[in-house]
Amino acid sequence: MRVAHIHETDHGVPSVNLELITDKDRRDVSAPGLKAFKVITDRWGLSEAQQRILLGEPSRSTFYGWLAKAARGDDITLSLDTLLRISNVLGIHKALTILFTVDAEAMTWFKGQHNGQPFVGQSPLDVMLNGKPDDLSTVRRYLDAWRGGLRGAPDTESGVAPVTSEDIVWA
Repeated sequence: MRVAHIHETDHGVPSVNLELITDKDRRDVSAPGLKAFKVITDRWGLSEAQQRILLGEPSRSTFYGWLAKAARGDDITLSLDTLLRISNVLGIHKALTILFTVDAEAMTWFKGQHNGQPFVGQSPLDVMLNGKPDDLSTVRRYLDAWRGGLRGAPDTESGVAPVTSEDIVWA
């Protein structure tokens, strides 16, 4: 299912026109997206308060109302901001599962402090919990760049030692 409407700019660069996303588009992806968000953030061990921060800080009653509707299969239409936040969490989860074959290693990286850009002493999760939509996007872009080979990680300033041949265990 495609929700984003992609077109080319005058310079031939692909661009997403968010204005073309309809209420029906948002309704179609809201419940499944919210369910996936909840499974992922529970797997990450995030508290309800942390989950709500990532979603843009809805009230507790709103948050639990959304979850109840999604669980029952009722129609729910989340805001575009909330859906973009969910999309970033899904993208971060996907990147972590591609970059790390062991969940514990992914969580060590995800929750560990890093000295390099863009984390400057914070963990990726801490950056995300600053609450701004761009904070989630920053972590997602970092991981997507790492996946694509545009960023080496960890680097000498990351605070995380690179893997060496001695670290590999052949079983």
